[in-house]
Amino acid sequence: MLTMRRFAAFALVASAAVLGGALVSQYWGGLIPCELCLFERWPWWAAIVIALLGLLIGRRAALPWAALLLAIVYAVGSVFAFYHVGVEQHWFAGPSACTAAPSGAMTLEQMKAQLLATPAVMCDQVQWSLFGVSLAGWNLVASLIMTAICGAVFMRIRRAAARRPAHA
Repeated sequence: MLTMRRFAAFALVASAAVLGGALVSQYWGGLIPCELCLFERWPWWAAIVIALLGLLIGRRAALPWAALLLAIVYAVGSVFAFYHVGVEQHWFAGPSACTAAPSGAMTLEQMKAQLLATPAVMCDQVQWSLFGVSLAGWNLVASLIMTAICGAVFMRIRRAAARRPAHA
């Protein structure tokens, strides 16, 4: 039987794994995220917060609504990831801004030197891919899978509730 705590734990582990992979690729893999990469992380952070709340609440009655809320969050993440893939494939125009890692510079001259030494990370340039799929593409796959799982949990619980006789 699916409980709120089990479902929340699953969403938490899945979200932490995806977000953790992005952070590992950044801090240990040396991949500097572009503006869209950073934007794509927000739904995963939101899902972690929702899953943590679900673990704390733990009531079965909250399960369908947590599943629905997570499905919406992951769907938003899917839209962000699809847009980024579209920018990489030149289907859509991307933002012109670029981002770099925090500097830690103390003086204006140090900041200037770091900015000049930091290459611009363009959103339409694929830095890394696996089997021809970029990180944005893998994020899209993960977001779609989580959207489908959470949506299926919501629908299954709602259908089961509709079949149960009402208690007087």
